[in-house]
Amino acid sequence: MKILIPTAKELNLDLRKQASEPLSPLSKTVLETLSTYRIADLEKLYKVSFERASKEYQRIQLIKSGKAPTFSAISLFDGLMYRHIKRDQLSLMEETYLRERVLIASSLYGLIPAYTRISPYRLDFMTSLKVDGKSLKAYWKRAYDQVVAKEEVLLSLLSSEFETVFSKDVRNRMFTFKFMENHAGKLKTHSTISKKARGDFLSALIMNRIEEVEDIKKLEFAGFSYQKDRSSSQEFTFIKDV
Repeated sequence: MKILIPTAKELNLDLRKQASEPLSPLSKTVLETLSTYRIADLEKLYKVSFERASKEYQRIQLIKSGKAPTFSAISLFDGLMYRHIKRDQLSLMEETYLRERVLIASSLYGLIPAYTRISPYRLDFMTSLKVDGKSLKAYWKRAYDQVVAKEEVLLSLLSSEFETVFSKDVRNRMFTFKFMENHAGKLKTHSTISKKARGDFLSALIMNRIEEVEDIKKLEFAGFSYQKDRSSSQEFTFIKDV
């Protein structure tokens, strides 16, 4: 079983720096492409201010030179979903589960284990960067598929932006999840509900060290519980009464 989660734009840089890891050949090619962009080019690519583009330019050059600070990926990303993941004060068994089961989908580093050491960067799969003449999704598709080729069970907590990096055959094997709130009989879902619930759900998987799909249905977390009548064989729905 592997659990797939996305990166996040928000970063926590108030962390202890760690020793760097060498970039994979695929990551080096992406970085080489990015490093050819001037600040004005990055301003257009990222659709950000000149000041923000300047910061990203510096980050890219530091990564290329091997001088960029590195941090554990699971700690570096700090979006809403990540802030709801149990990442601190883990037992040895919980940390082992997180290390062995969770993969983070990155457009620069590839599909990486949660504790991989990476540097801060700005790049997502919606960015119109071409690498070897391909979009970022097309560029990474084969590598992403290879990482999970032998996995029988894939739990996806990815948005469509990340899921569609994988081939259709792999996506068809994924178990996906829907999180909804019941407000006096009216079911609601939106990005904030989903992001928080994904983090809480992953925490429940970690704390219970879930390894079988059927055991997922027994989980109760942050007020959510499994709803059989609103679920299918590949998509599980969890609802919280508010």
